[in-house]
Amino acid sequence: MGLFGKTPQKAPKDQVNEWCSKLRKESYKLDRQITKIKQEEEKVKKSLKDAAAKNDKEICIILAKEIVRSRQATKKIYTSKATINSVQMQMKSQLATLRIAGALQKSTEVMHLMQNLVRLPEISQTMREMSMEMTKAGILEEMIDETMESMEDVEELEEEAQKEIDKVLWEVTEGKLGEAPAVPAGAMSVQPEAEAAASEELEDAEDDMKEMQKRLEELRS
Repeated sequence: MGLFGKTPQKAPKDQVNEWCSKLRKESYKLDRQITKIKQEEEKVKKSLKDAAAKNDKEICIILAKEIVRSRQATKKIYTSKATINSVQMQMKSQLATLRIAGALQKSTEVMHLMQNLVRLPEISQTMREMSMEMTKAGILEEMIDETMESMEDVEELEEEAQKEIDKVLWEVTEGKLGEAPAVPAGAMSVQPEAEAAASEELEDAEDDMKEMQKRLEELRS
């Protein structure tokens, strides 16, 4: 506490370094969350295989949905980790600007990144607090209440998700249940393209050989 009960304001450099430290800690927290989700997914896979062995398709579908949800959650967390890395890079940029301009600069990019991070339940509270600190420091505009709300998206398993369920069933039961993933569009054209590339390489090699033979003849004459 400072004089008159006020907490002295942190130096901008110290504040940025503190934010970077918090961001690293939150990233490690997300790593642990990913590990936990994957461990649970392996347990569900085992249960799904057991249910498939008993030909209990209804239970298999329920378990496949759980695997799809866990993979969606993991994907979302990986995206958030990438966003955290982007914010850290922006903070390093702020430090560089601080040395030149002597003050932290307002950043629209950081604003968008932080708005994405406050939506992830696992780190929402820390990101909210950090956003408020960044607003006070002048990096962010005051964030709208709606964007500050923790929005845990409830993702319904619709048509696209149903395809994912079929893929999971096919994968885990080794083709006994579900449907094989569709061949990506354009996959059939890969072979002709490869053949064309090989033909082009052969022509280049023949040209090189002719050039070498020409040089040898010149050296002999």
